[in-house]
Amino acid sequence: MSRYVIEKSKLIENIEILKNKAGVPLIGVVKGNGYGFGIKEFTAILKECGIKTFAVTEVTDIPVLKEVLDNEDILIMRSTCIEKEAKIIAENGCIATIGSAEACAVMNRTSAKLGVKTKCHLKIDTGMGRYGFMPSEVSKAIDCYQAENLEFIGAYTHFSDAFGNTELTKSQLVLFKDTMKQIENAGYNVGTLHCANSPALLNVEDVCLDSVRLGSAFTGRVITRSKTKLNRIGLLEAEVIETKTVPAGYSIGYMGTFKTTKKTKIAIVPFGHYDGFGLTQDKEEISFHYVLSVFKQFLQKKKTYVKINGRMFRVIGKIGLSHTAVDITGSDVSIGDIASADISPLLINPRIERIYK
Repeated sequence: MSRYVIEKSKLIENIEILKNKAGVPLIGVVKGNGYGFGIKEFTAILKECGIKTFAVTEVTDIPVLKEVLDNEDILIMRSTCIEKEAKIIAENGCIATIGSAEACAVMNRTSAKLGVKTKCHLKIDTGMGRYGFMPSEVSKAIDCYQAENLEFIGAYTHFSDAFGNTELTKSQLVLFKDTMKQIENAGYNVGTLHCANSPALLNVEDVCLDSVRLGSAFTGRVITRSKTKLNRIGLLEAEVIETKTVPAGYSIGYMGTFKTTKKTKIAIVPFGHYDGFGLTQDKEEISFHYVLSVFKQFLQKKKTYVKINGRMFRVIGKIGLSHTAVDITGSDVSIGDIASADISPLLINPRIERIYK
């Protein structure tokens, strides 16, 4: 049976490295099933390490977080104009994101019906193009502070390319700070300000404000321009469940795309596409360089490997939904040995068990 194994000590080490790097309180972003680490387990460890605020994008994550949190804050990191979502946020005492006049009206009206005052963070769109008031709409943003049933305790923006564009990131920060200044000049307290996410913290200097939002950095799987001390965490594992020897010219896997050239010993490992093995993350932008890299991989006939007993073995044949064939010719690999693959937790099926060691 396959499982995704996470070394708890290395995760804690990453958390401490990032706390020291940021120098300000961290917001633990646990969206996407805790970035694939399992939202409950991941959140519990972040809480153990002193993190006091957690962030998700979906209201369906609120009950799960409530199971492991006590008085910690839960920030919903997207603006919503859907009344039933606003109701869930307000009645659970979560922090709402307000990124439009419509979202403000819905949250204010819903809070009034519930007889509560909902805490909010204002969202400014400085170039991501999703949620948030554009800086040119600052007057609309200022109007939100007058909502009787909302309490604004913070504000933030989201950097669109902290992975690779330092100048753009810094210009977004300047734009955000200028917008906050205009709100303060109007007589309002903007509260806790946060802009930097994982790639911004690790790639761009002087972008940390009152807090930093981190998710992928905890896993050690974030794009950086220079090497960090972060541990790359997470392995897909399963025992070898069968071995067999086949003759030369024997077809392996669907459509017979692979044929052995000699007598070959193979091992069957019970993980495949269902588990996340053999999948690749889609590119958000198709560029010339991306097309070129794919072409190079085609020419080089890029191979896939799994590790068994400390050694890398080649996958042969097409990877199946739940099984993979591996060439173990000339080795002492046997049934019960553990096979592992280094896979991003975001690609792992949420139903696969997460095991913390």
